[in-house]
Amino acid sequence: MDRVTVTEASQVAEARRRAVSAAQSIGFDETAAGRVALVATELATNIVKYGVPGEILVGTYEDGTGSGVEILAVDKGSGVSDIGSALRDGHSTGGSAGEGLGAVRRLSDAFDIASRAGGGTVVMARLSGVRPAASDALPAFGAVTVPLKGETANGDAYAVRERADGWTAIVADGLGHGPEAAMASEEALKIFRRHQDRPPATILAAIHAGLSHTRGGAVSVARYERDRETVTLAGIGNVMGAVVSGTATKRTVSLAGTAGHAARRIQEFEYPMRQDDLFVLCSDGIATGWSLDAFPGIAGAHPALVAGVIYRDFARVRDDATVLVVRDTAA
Repeated sequence: MDRVTVTEASQVAEARRRAVSAAQSIGFDETAAGRVALVATELATNIVKYGVPGEILVGTYEDGTGSGVEILAVDKGSGVSDIGSALRDGHSTGGSAGEGLGAVRRLSDAFDIASRAGGGTVVMARLSGVRPAASDALPAFGAVTVPLKGETANGDAYAVRERADGWTAIVADGLGHGPEAAMASEEALKIFRRHQDRPPATILAAIHAGLSHTRGGAVSVARYERDRETVTLAGIGNVMGAVVSGTATKRTVSLAGTAGHAARRIQEFEYPMRQDDLFVLCSDGIATGWSLDAFPGIAGAHPALVAGVIYRDFARVRDDATVLVVRDTAA
């Protein structure tokens, strides 16, 4: 994802420019790109008014709900005590017309928000090139993945394979950061796609064998099986997983090593996962002690919003950072 730090008004234009560039890169016409520009402008302006310091994260998405541009606005400002009022036109605590968040929701094809007084705000907006008809399709996953500040190449990568009986997911974290790390993680994803319907340990073994010509990295592969209500994980290195079930967070095990170079053994571990639970995979750019305790009930939010909350509160500043959140859309 593209990241714009927002601390003052002049950075609003940069956030808008990056968002429009993302829209144009996937073929949005002038009208659709204009919607993206308005949403990016409103969200960045809100950060300047109420949430400094904050960031606008811009990326693209493609899943069972469609495809398009995703914008996440994350801040550590004063937060919103009454989200319902904040979304109602005419309500403002900053002396404006009070139409910003309401307009963002109307212009977006998917919208979600998490905020608490004194704890900042995260807003997620997805916009497609052609506005779709109403659909019951639910998003199976969402993610935040950004390179180390100052780098253009992201050493982290992720993918999700949706299946009739669940899903298979991977997060790869190339050793270090920069172009060589990105090369290792992208190679891991290529191998994942060739083997994605095989068991997690088999996929991981293929990745370990295939990364020897790269600098290697940490890789975890997870498979959720709906009928068994089980998630199975195989990992090498410190890409850490967790099942979030209500207020409980069960961390998974990944064995020590570097995929492509050193792995004493590759082993699968199974964990119970109910249909309304979340599964979270994080690279080591996210603190291992992350928690959603400050946001009770957020497990029902859009997975991209959940990823945004974890990223905002637990990202480390000296590494690439990835949060992948996956759920069962049959829940």
